[in-house]
Amino acid sequence: MKLSNNKMLLIILSVLCLAMIGVTTVRDEWLSPLRTAVGYFLLPVQSGVNRVGKALYNDVKNREKLKTALEDNAKLKARIDELTMENVRLEADGFELKRLRALYELNQEYGQYRMTGARVIAKDTGGWFHIFRIDKGSADGIQVDMNVLAGGGLVGIVTNVGANYATVRSIIDDVSRVSAMALQSGDPCVVSGDLQSYAEGKLRISDITDTADIKDGDKIVTSTISSKFLPGILIGYAGDLKTDPARLTRSGSLIPVADFGTLQEVLVVLDLKSEYRENSGAQSETAGEAGAQAESTEAQTAQASSTAEIISPVAEMPVSVEASAPSEESSPMSMDNVSLETGRAD
Repeated sequence: MKLSNNKMLLIILSVLCLAMIGVTTVRDEWLSPLRTAVGYFLLPVQSGVNRVGKALYNDVKNREKLKTALEDNAKLKARIDELTMENVRLEADGFELKRLRALYELNQEYGQYRMTGARVIAKDTGGWFHIFRIDKGSADGIQVDMNVLAGGGLVGIVTNVGANYATVRSIIDDVSRVSAMALQSGDPCVVSGDLQSYAEGKLRISDITDTADIKDGDKIVTSTISSKFLPGILIGYAGDLKTDPARLTRSGSLIPVADFGTLQEVLVVLDLKSEYRENSGAQSETAGEAGAQAESTEAQTAQASSTAEIISPVAEMPVSVEASAPSEESSPMSMDNVSLETGRAD
């Protein structure tokens, strides 16, 4: 029953549509009032539907644009992070290059010594690098008592060595004492470490005789009489020199050339002071032997010349030997019986 009603409705609508098609084909003007009425009714609806559809369309588009913008923003942020990291790396490389150039210049300044570079990998507690560790050890030829340089001058000395590391005690440590001298005059002094004084960027300088030619601003270098430090390495600049109460010596402060708050790379001098003294002694001995040999050769040459001068006139002199009859009291081979004008026996 329900199926037949649907068929009837379909038939009625089909007939109605065909009738309207026929009427509009024959008399289109008959539907003008209906079209106008329907237009007045449907126009606002159509406008509203258009607005809603346009708004939905724009919303969808805006969502797509927002999604795209968010994705692009995420990519840009990632790119910014990459560029920031690369910029930091390049900046760090620039600072490292600057430090390495300074070490290279330091190496060239002390070219008489063999050196190797090393990185600081650890340090003792506190704000300063008074005890620190480097990334090279006995496998790299590092030995105890080797001098360590950075920042334009002396930093410290190697105190302990492992296979791949070494421990360095800097000159600012409280137990450090360095035999030093003024570069201009060679007058001796002692540079002592003092962490409390280094908080103001200074070390202690003492044992300066009252007659020594050391004044504020003079360069202080390692002394030739030091038992462990190689000579001529810059330590710092003297300052605040005052006469001690005993009036026999003077003391003051020293501003080190190295910065012990930011050590990152250092140079280790591969020459030991003991070897340096032996080499210097050997060179002196070799020079002395060479000089003695030269003097001996010169003396031999002079002696040969003198001998030649003596022999030359003697060779030209006539030789005569007169023999007298032997006396009864003389022996047959008595030298009194022979007269030698040349001074030589036949």
